[in-house]
Amino acid sequence: MKHIILTLTAGLVACGLSAQEITRTDLKEIQASFKCEGETAALQNILRGESNVQKLALNRSLDGKIDHYFTYRVNVKGITDQKQSGRCWMFTSMNVLRPGVMAKYNIDKFDFSHNYSYFWDIFEKSNLFLENVMATAGREITDRDVEFFFKSPVGDGGVWNLFYNIAEKYGVVPQDAMPETAHSNDTKYMRMIVNKRLRAGGYELREMLASGASGKEVTEAKKAILKDVYRVLALCLGEPPASFEWRYETKDGEIRTLEMTPSEFYDSIKPDDYDPDSYIMIMNDPTREYYKVYEIANYRNSVEGMNWVYLNLPNDVIKKAAIASIKGNEAMYASCDVVMYNSADGICDPEMYDYESLFGIDLEMDKKARILTRDSGSAHAMALIAVDVDENENPVKWQFENSWGPSAGHEGYMTFTDRWFDEYMFRIVINRRYLDDRSVKALDTEPVLLPAWDYMF
Repeated sequence: MKHIILTLTAGLVACGLSAQEITRTDLKEIQASFKCEGETAALQNILRGESNVQKLALNRSLDGKIDHYFTYRVNVKGITDQKQSGRCWMFTSMNVLRPGVMAKYNIDKFDFSHNYSYFWDIFEKSNLFLENVMATAGREITDRDVEFFFKSPVGDGGVWNLFYNIAEKYGVVPQDAMPETAHSNDTKYMRMIVNKRLRAGGYELREMLASGASGKEVTEAKKAILKDVYRVLALCLGEPPASFEWRYETKDGEIRTLEMTPSEFYDSIKPDDYDPDSYIMIMNDPTREYYKVYEIANYRNSVEGMNWVYLNLPNDVIKKAAIASIKGNEAMYASCDVVMYNSADGICDPEMYDYESLFGIDLEMDKKARILTRDSGSAHAMALIAVDVDENENPVKWQFENSWGPSAGHEGYMTFTDRWFDEYMFRIVINRRYLDDRSVKALDTEPVLLPAWDYMF
């Protein structure tokens, strides 16, 4: 206890303060500040009732003031459902490609097999984890990087570059070629088993390297771990097909059959310029310098894959590019912090919930402060598909195509005001042809390397 007090005191001395416990006098003053009478007593009765805080804080003054009509909208159709999984980044990456597939094959509906891509994502992440463990075997188990690796060896989460890595290596398939299973729809228990095996295996590899095992012995031990991972994935998800036969019906009622490998199918449906040189992740991070490229170290899902790289830009620049993409009928991978969202109406606005008036306290922070204090961060990916503008072509509101099924939000879509964009939008993957000259020029600068455990990621 004395050590803790000394540590706290050392941090406060520079500010001319010292660590102070809560004294009885302090406590009496704090307790006296709460007077449970009048309006406060009424509020306490309400808040101690059965309704939750979010419902009570809903700002009813916004009712009916935000509609779901848009000046410009990408030609999209159909809503997907990621169920109880963290694969939003994968669904969104594929949702952006779906309209092109439907146009190419003249069909009314289509979806990819997310199960197929998920299998290879987890398998490749497992190998990357083991390689990271071996590369840091000479460090203490308490080293920050080592702790980061073992805390969550593999997870569902990711960003667009992870989809690109997997699609480039393994291709993609239609949903019917590898349908969803109970464990792809609800991934937590399967991931728990995989992570337990990886932690045990990672620890074993560290011990082997510390004891002077040969390279061949370590390689064989790693391969044995990957065999176990493959077994768990194959039992829970099924084995990915090396080739497939897909039957589909065109809008004209014609039944057709397609026989391909996953890589052949991927090559046939992706845009001609679908690569990291053309499709750029742009981001609004006010904690860092704009017009700079940043790379997150080791944020990928395969050893040979590309890391997460983004160009940091002001929101007004991002909005202009996004509007141009929507006008060009190109949906965009996007990610945000899903807060101030009324799921019943499918509407997001910074004033959707008035917690301050409900409790009589100040909760104000700007976007930079929320990021640095971990109060806000990008948590969910969706396809950005529409924008509504005023008479001067300034954006008023926007729309996401979500992946929570058709019953979520407004028939599966989420409408958000332009003010919400400023506060809670973070990333967009966009074709560089929609960027202005200054942004394109900034892409040629050397990336600033950031750690994967950085506050933003």
